[in-house]
Amino acid sequence: MSSQPTSQHRRHLPMLPTLSEGSLLALHLESTLRDLPLYQFETDLNCLGTELAEVFEQHPLLPGAVLIERRQFVGMISRKRFLEYLIRPHGMEIFLREPLRVLYSYARSELLLLPGDTPILVAAQQALRRSPELRGEPIVVQLEQSYQMLDIHELNIAYWQIRGIETQVRYERAQAQMIQSDKMANLGRLVDGVAHEILDPVSFIWGNLSHVAAYSEDLLKLIAAYDRWQAKLPQDILDLQLELEIDYLREDLPRTIESIRTGAERLSKLATSLQNFCHIDEVYPKPADLHEYLDGILLLLKSRLSSEIQVIKNYGHLPPVLCYPGQLNQVFMNTLSHAVDALLNQAVSQQLHLDFRADQTTQPSNIPTFKPTIEITTQVRTMTSMDGGNSRWVSVCIMHNGSSLSAAAQKEILESFSVKKRAEKETSLAVSYQIVTAKHGGKFEVRAHSLPTADGSIDLETSSGIEFEILLPLL
Repeated sequence: MSSQPTSQHRRHLPMLPTLSEGSLLALHLESTLRDLPLYQFETDLNCLGTELAEVFEQHPLLPGAVLIERRQFVGMISRKRFLEYLIRPHGMEIFLREPLRVLYSYARSELLLLPGDTPILVAAQQALRRSPELRGEPIVVQLEQSYQMLDIHELNIAYWQIRGIETQVRYERAQAQMIQSDKMANLGRLVDGVAHEILDPVSFIWGNLSHVAAYSEDLLKLIAAYDRWQAKLPQDILDLQLELEIDYLREDLPRTIESIRTGAERLSKLATSLQNFCHIDEVYPKPADLHEYLDGILLLLKSRLSSEIQVIKNYGHLPPVLCYPGQLNQVFMNTLSHAVDALLNQAVSQQLHLDFRADQTTQPSNIPTFKPTIEITTQVRTMTSMDGGNSRWVSVCIMHNGSSLSAAAQKEILESFSVKKRAEKETSLAVSYQIVTAKHGGKFEVRAHSLPTADGSIDLETSSGIEFEILLPLL
């Protein structure tokens, strides 16, 4: 079938094909084409057809040949297309004894060329989008300056392996979420029971405080009446009044009762906030006062909101919002916790910086003092939809003046909201996004923000922060 190559073609003899091992046994969701077995086989366009036929005969699994000219990549011809042209009438006489340049001028086809860092899942989707007659063609993979070939069957096998891994990961994550949801539901019922047990004695104390206040007032009136007859009182009663410090008792008893009333009120609000936060398994939405829930979350975070963190409330007039209160409480908790963490980290970093500056120099520092601030703004907004109509939304903005978001960090947070990223790692902000958008039909936006300083100016070093905006539709 073949003839001895002439001397002018001997320098174009093809090199021996090689096959990289790949890492099929260690594939994962982020595996790329580099991880698959790749064939490296290049031949010059001036190589004779008989020489390529001999290589294909010696290496039956070789999917094709990468064509080069003057050491530059030209294209690729597959084994399948090479054989198709040979079996045509007079194909062997025309193409075998001529350089591959002749055959390639007829057999040239659209080439799928992909970089080596292309994810396998993406490459498989692009390969499937090719026309039917090209779906069996090998894929050319560019690795730095070399061009290698990937058998489409190897790609398909790897694709289904990864899809199996993805399915297993999603199943395990779904199982973990079910277990976590069950744990949270049990924890919610437990905390709800504890809060109920707290409210019972608090209600008893609260209900009896009014009687105690009235009784003590009556007793003080009685003591005052006795005082009017103080000159005629026996000496032992006068001595007892001095021993009991009756004048101080008259002043301190009302303050003590008021202090007990304040403590009981705070404990009652805390137990109520716990009950509201634990209601995460509502089946139907119900109208809710968002301000009450925001105040409840701030009360639960009071131990972390040190005196250094200033909370500014710009509450507007909001109607009752139809929502799932327990899940919305979780959103408020996640966003406010994120703000508190950022502020505490920023405060610690600045204090360390100030301490370092103080150790390095005796000169007073001109770095402005950082005042950690959380600002909560609520309002009703009217927004124009794509069809030109107007819709009303409730806006809850939670801003803080901690470290601002870089473009890369903001992109990373927004990408975490995608279904694919949530399947890999579910963050608290991603959970909040899902609750607001999927459960309430709203919008959850994250953006860098700059808060004005006391004099109205903007200092990017001390005032730049992050703003979370939660938009809920008003039905």
